[in-house]
Amino acid sequence: MKVLLVGSGGREHALAWKLIQSENCEQLFIAPGNGGTGALGTNVQLDINDYDAIGAFVREQGIDMLIVGPEAPLVEGIRDHLESIEDLIIVGPGKDGAALEGSKSFAKSFMASAGIPTANAKTFDQSQLDAALRFLGDMQPPYVLKADGLAAGKGVIITSDYKEARETVERMLNGQFGKASSHILIEQFLSGIEYSVFALCDGKNWVLLPEAKDYKRVGEGDTGPNTGGMGAVSPVPFFNTTLRQKTIDKVIQPTVDELIKRGIDYKGFIFFGLIAVDGEPYVIEYNCRMGDPETEVVMPRLKTDLVSLLEHMHHQTLDKVTVEFDGRHTVTVMLCSEGYPGSYEKKKTIHIDVGLHEALLFHAGTTGAEGGELLTNGGRVIAITCQSEDDVTSALVKAMTAAEKVSFEGKFYRKDIGFDL
Repeated sequence: MKVLLVGSGGREHALAWKLIQSENCEQLFIAPGNGGTGALGTNVQLDINDYDAIGAFVREQGIDMLIVGPEAPLVEGIRDHLESIEDLIIVGPGKDGAALEGSKSFAKSFMASAGIPTANAKTFDQSQLDAALRFLGDMQPPYVLKADGLAAGKGVIITSDYKEARETVERMLNGQFGKASSHILIEQFLSGIEYSVFALCDGKNWVLLPEAKDYKRVGEGDTGPNTGGMGAVSPVPFFNTTLRQKTIDKVIQPTVDELIKRGIDYKGFIFFGLIAVDGEPYVIEYNCRMGDPETEVVMPRLKTDLVSLLEHMHHQTLDKVTVEFDGRHTVTVMLCSEGYPGSYEKKKTIHIDVGLHEALLFHAGTTGAEGGELLTNGGRVIAITCQSEDDVTSALVKAMTAAEKVSFEGKFYRKDIGFDL
């Protein structure tokens, strides 16, 4: 089977690493890929938003399976554009299903209809600025402010300062995140502990993948602004049998049931961003794809053949599958460029020492240069993943040791991933 994987981040490198382990993967192309994915398959310089070019490549190369890694092409309708290609397996929902991530307002109404527990929220646009500020004044801190659309993981602001909250509402509605914040949600703050659950859905059935917990704040102790993710751990110790079953009964199955009820043929990954409040699961957000950096801990724990799973998804036979997990504790630490999540410089030379046999290095923002040099090409540069039979701390120690063997100017990373577990 010839596979085309769309994307260029750590998520895509981790997916590529898992895909080529399958005896069913004859050839792997990654578009556009990064400085690490080229060692696993063939990087192809395609614009992930140019669906005609992607379709032409699929036809020319006889691609059997198209896997869409990032959210933007899914939200904009890449599946709808390409699903007429005969016999092509597409991993990722159509535009209607991807709206779960593409519009937080849609997701809220979806959950209300399905009776899925989530925080109360109200949506406002720029013409309703005064009403938004009045609503904010009636809320109790902390204040949760969300851009309705896609904002690269940075569209959620939480603050306990009322003045800052007012200013943030005004900035967001006046275009801080462009089109993404033309509508915003002001949401009830939920106090609890967050976790992420991943399902693969075939339109009728679903299977669970390993769960994870990621760390969004840039600073240690969960301080500073949100990022795309500074690290992750799996398994999640508090995701016990009871919470797992509650999550299935109150969130996952009702989500799939509501998709079916609405006639949405959802074939792909569903990411459930959750928070446990007094032992009860509440949905913070949906994503229509795998998370990043969670994929970097989920894929090493997935023992089942990924290509085979995705074929079952296509044929709507996931009810015939048993998914096996690796029981080892797995930790990912993200090495980042100085200045991230704000502005940062690129093209810094990366040096990787030999002797990293116990670490998996998933490239997130790297590129190759003439002469074989590896250069930084993003805010999040390399995800270091390590595993341990013993505990989270042992895996973290391995990751910290490996992190010191990768160097580039301005490198920084959180040294406390998993601190709250």
